[in-house]
Amino acid sequence: MAARKRETVTVVSQEQLADGIFSMWIQTEAAKTARPGQFISMYTNDGSKLLPRPISICEIDTETSKLRVVYRVTAEKTGTEQFSKMKAGDTLPIIGPLGNGFPLEAGKGKRAFLIGGGIGVPPILELAKQLDCEKQIIMGYRDADTFLKEQFEENGTVYISTEDGSVGTKGNVIDAIRAEKLTADIIYACGPTPMLKALKTYAMENGIECYISLEEKMACGIGACLGCVCHSKGIDEHSNVRNKRICKDGPVFRAEEVELLTPDEQRERIASGIMIKKEEQA
Repeated sequence: MAARKRETVTVVSQEQLADGIFSMWIQTEAAKTARPGQFISMYTNDGSKLLPRPISICEIDTETSKLRVVYRVTAEKTGTEQFSKMKAGDTLPIIGPLGNGFPLEAGKGKRAFLIGGGIGVPPILELAKQLDCEKQIIMGYRDADTFLKEQFEENGTVYISTEDGSVGTKGNVIDAIRAEKLTADIIYACGPTPMLKALKTYAMENGIECYISLEEKMACGIGACLGCVCHSKGIDEHSNVRNKRICKDGPVFRAEEVELLTPDEQRERIASGIMIKKEEQA
């Protein structure tokens, strides 16, 4: 894992890609050591918001020391809304690069699925650019706002699923895989928990090596709040229980290392004292 560093960075550009989705390029030393699947923790310039927002890295330009982040504005008066109002020349503090990224060497020479769903789409772009293998890129969107689609098409064969059927296969990414009769030796994925849970099951049933990014679950991004704890096979050195802190131990894991729980399953674990409830740690 690359050493994390706090610095004040400059916004190079910002644009809106879709409803509530924004793209920001920043000038930062973090670009020199960043890897696909890692993230940065971004602080607002609002002193009332003490914890940073963890945002996955979308693109890395090592030559010009720039990083691109693509993020969703979650609500009004939030940190992400403040980020969306920033312009070229504005500055903000960040820490990064953080986390364990996707293992590029695991996919070398293989036939790979690169799968993103929702706001889990952006972290897959830099992976698609750097991965040396046959790339089948499967993106899941809600509707026809297929942000980043053109850039993915420059880096592999792209298949789209949409919930409303407006583009590509109607349904989810598993539906697209089956409709197109696709096969793979390895899976890299980032997206909402239900999608990742389905992909984990699919990978196990078909004997496919699978790596998943749980970045959706991160809260502070620096290991302080314990809000991103997930249940794991192994015992965590920090807590001495079968938990992993996604921001510190991940966000990328081999699928079989972690349990992906439904809300009901998570409530059962919380009740039994196995997991730490996110709201109680914030």
